[in-house]
Amino acid sequence: MKPLDPRLIRRSGAARGFLVAGGAVALVQAAAVIGFAYGLARLVTDLVAGVPLAELGWAMLLLVGCVLVRALAAWVWEWSGAAGAVRVKTELRRAVLESVDRGAGAPGGTGRLATLLGPGLDALDDYFGRYLPQLVLTVVAMPILLVAVWLADPLSGLILVIVLPLLPIFMALIGLATKQVQQRQWEGLQQLSTAFLEIVGGLSTLVVFNRAERQLGRIRRATDAYRGKTMRVLRVTFLSGFVLEFGASLSIALVAVSIGLRLVSGEMGLLAGLFVLVLAPEVFLPLRNVGAAFHASTEGLEASGEALDRIEAGERVDASATRAATTPPSARSGAAAALRLERFAALRDGRAVAAPVDLELAPGEVVALVGPSGAGKSSLIAALLGFAEADGEAWVDGVTAGPAARPRVAWASQQPLLRAGTVASNVRLGSEHAPEALLEEALAELAVGLEAGHPVGPEGAGLSGGQQQRVAVARAWHRARAEGLRLLVLDEPSSALDAGHEARLAAAVRRLADGGTAVLVASHRPALVAAADRTVELREAVRVAK
Repeated sequence: MKPLDPRLIRRSGAARGFLVAGGAVALVQAAAVIGFAYGLARLVTDLVAGVPLAELGWAMLLLVGCVLVRALAAWVWEWSGAAGAVRVKTELRRAVLESVDRGAGAPGGTGRLATLLGPGLDALDDYFGRYLPQLVLTVVAMPILLVAVWLADPLSGLILVIVLPLLPIFMALIGLATKQVQQRQWEGLQQLSTAFLEIVGGLSTLVVFNRAERQLGRIRRATDAYRGKTMRVLRVTFLSGFVLEFGASLSIALVAVSIGLRLVSGEMGLLAGLFVLVLAPEVFLPLRNVGAAFHASTEGLEASGEALDRIEAGERVDASATRAATTPPSARSGAAAALRLERFAALRDGRAVAAPVDLELAPGEVVALVGPSGAGKSSLIAALLGFAEADGEAWVDGVTAGPAARPRVAWASQQPLLRAGTVASNVRLGSEHAPEALLEEALAELAVGLEAGHPVGPEGAGLSGGQQQRVAVARAWHRARAEGLRLLVLDEPSSALDAGHEARLAAAVRRLADGGTAVLVASHRPALVAAADRTVELREAVRVAK
């Protein structure tokens, strides 16, 4: 994990303002530390030399003034950190939601998105309130204090210059381990949140079928996994804290022993010795605080990194849409085909899920994407729509596949995504302008078996699995007809249907294709595959030994 994500600073005006103001506060704080060290050393030296207390008023005023200035600087740091965190979180949340509105999607589902926008970005409070101030102090104040030590005693300055670089090296090594365990903890929190939201969304159905108690085990396993990952983060945190404190203590001890020996031998004056002894811990303090605060800020950094990735995805959607809008149809690759794939493959962790696919799907044609469960059919469709990483080239109705092409596709995913309302509101979603007659036609064509006004609960509550699936497919069919789209994509549309309803679905798909719509259907059900004009079988990707 980078100690400072340049994307965050580049995109957030609040973050840039915080750094500029923080640099000024760090300069004031460094001056206060130097003034305090000199005032204390001069006060002690003069008292040892027998100077009357009445003549030391300026030194006392200097000490009190530096203490007050340093306390005020710390308060300004705390206030500006809290205010900066609020402004940056607001900017990121707004930008993430705008990217979702633009069609960038929500990888991992709404549970992951809710976790990101909620507790994920809230963790930036520690980043701006604790970590970033210490990082700015390290960059600004530490060199100033080091120069002050060098000018007062070159030998002590040389010791610090030799020892100081070792601590960042230790921090970098520990940071690599922290990044790994923190990423696992963040993933564990998202999995726990997603599991909880899924169970709450389907709680009414679970209660009806007496399956609510069985979900306790799922929540317990997710909670235990998150607890274990959190404990691993704490172990790394304690280890890094020990290493930093131990290294800083040894370094200060080296300076103190050197000063003590030279004071005894008379090679060094008491004023310079006390001045350096007071400053030496202050030189290491910002760096030690950075290490201590780093672990508290890593969750916020993980969340902000994911938020920035989503924002950039939204910008790519805008760029793709602009290119598509400004490119004449005659110049688009694959404009004659409703769908064209060239060595196209879905990626997971940078590796192909299945062997690349070459396909040209013409209007009026039905193609079945076949393969055993887990072969990568759903992953290929997700990559085609821009919900997953992909390799190769693909065009949808002449537009490069991905988020920008989604408006040109009607699709139904493997898991029906229904919202609270009625059957009609779900089928007409996104095409509310279509005539009522088309709604009735969709319900009849797909044999939904429900009235248009039939209520639908959150996540399809109140409907059986087959009914949910038929409503979702009817919505895709309705959208294809209402918008005049050339491509319909269905992912396992009959997995929850009986043979009769599957036959009705196959007939409806065939009639839609005869009307000029290209249909790509992923399925392993023989009846639906038999209704296709041809099939494309996904094969296992060839793994190259490393």
